[in-house]
Amino acid sequence: MGDGNREAAVVGSGPNGLAAAVTLARAGLRVTVYEAADTLGGGLRQARLFDSAIGHDVCAAVHPMAGAARFFREFDLAARGVELLRPELSYAHPLDGGRAALAWHDLDATCAGLGPDGPRWRRLMAPLLARSRDVTDLLLSGMRGTTGLPAGPLLAARALRLGTPGAHRAFRGEEAAALFAGAAAHAMGPLPSLPGAAVGLLLAHLAHGQAGWPVPRGGSHRIARALADDLEAHGGRILTGHRVTDLGQLAPARTILLDISPRALLELARPALPPGYARALSRYRYGPAAGKADFLVSDPIPWRARPVGRAGTVHLGGTAPEIFAQESANAAGRSGERPFVLVVDPAVTDPGRALPGKRPIWAYAHLPPGDRRDPLPLIRDAIERYAPGFRDTVLAGRGIPGTAYEAYNPNYVGGDIGTGAITLRQSLARPVPRWDPYRTPLPGVYLCSAATPPGPSVHGMSGWLAARSALRREHRLPPPALGPLR
Repeated sequence: MGDGNREAAVVGSGPNGLAAAVTLARAGLRVTVYEAADTLGGGLRQARLFDSAIGHDVCAAVHPMAGAARFFREFDLAARGVELLRPELSYAHPLDGGRAALAWHDLDATCAGLGPDGPRWRRLMAPLLARSRDVTDLLLSGMRGTTGLPAGPLLAARALRLGTPGAHRAFRGEEAAALFAGAAAHAMGPLPSLPGAAVGLLLAHLAHGQAGWPVPRGGSHRIARALADDLEAHGGRILTGHRVTDLGQLAPARTILLDISPRALLELARPALPPGYARALSRYRYGPAAGKADFLVSDPIPWRARPVGRAGTVHLGGTAPEIFAQESANAAGRSGERPFVLVVDPAVTDPGRALPGKRPIWAYAHLPPGDRRDPLPLIRDAIERYAPGFRDTVLAGRGIPGTAYEAYNPNYVGGDIGTGAITLRQSLARPVPRWDPYRTPLPGVYLCSAATPPGPSVHGMSGWLAARSALRREHRLPPPALGPLR
């Protein structure tokens, strides 16, 4: 094998790009990662926005998949010093009148708080928890093997029940319905839907699972640093501030993995792509935008329903019908004044993230594609609705419109932080219908972003699965072990 055959290039240092790079380097390839930004990590970056002593997670803050996905199970973050802190209250959903639905890590406590819907919640979640690894491996797979398949019928039956227009009949009260709708809204698409139900089932049951919905001690960048350290320990290197505009820049590498969007792939390589594949990429659909807000506050958020203050994640969006209506409107390009909002006060779970009189607040709103509004007032008003007096605690804040999010990370087309709409078709055929969705028609070139299965979230699976495909096809190498060096 010639020297060039041992060279590999990865474009993009988000969690999928780093997962791909780690996998290739551990198999013996000489890997170079090219990152356009000045800091590595993609959606795992941290920034000091208002105070040099307070770090803010720029994109991702809470990581259910980092504790559950097969790639991270094998990579073993804990053994590398990354501590995933599990809140006792995984997520909460305030409602008007001082009420709140609470998804405790403890399933019994959750069911006890849902009144007549408690037994229904248990019947929904307990079988999934009993098969949690199978359920997770099925949904976080390429959907082309046998991984997790025994859980398929169980998951399908529940998704059909909760993803159809009759979903509102699954629960009697507003609390349980809102609790599930908030989890399903992470799909960022029209609701109810089968993809939304599958996402909701995955996230809701993980809230009661072993890892829960954890936050990394110190911030999300700790995950990126652990991946980068392993890559460098195996001879890889990372070049930041290096934008790739032509595949020729990656010579002598003959194995290339691209943690980029389909639109970026077209911009990078369209003249070389077969016309049919290029047309298929051009038909790829992007989803609603995320509008981000960061706050520096003087005190914990004064939630009217006090237990909400113990939650790692808070969903704001009203009742399930209100969430369904607004998420469907977003997908159709119609804006509203009360978007679905996610809020995280990291110091609730990781007190070291705060200082006396100073604590970071992370939040984002679901908005129509390409939304240009400053999301800060929308998000501030959403929090104030359930936490009167919040605005009085704000020391500083900034908003990032959906269009600006794309400037931060070109993978977020129109502000779509999932790099593609979560539709039924695109859940099964991302980015185009191919048996190996990672392999492009260009020799040695693979796509490994969230535009490939299993889609968005910090799980590393797209990068890992793409790298395994490249190792098998280009080098006839088995997948390497990922555990820490002994």
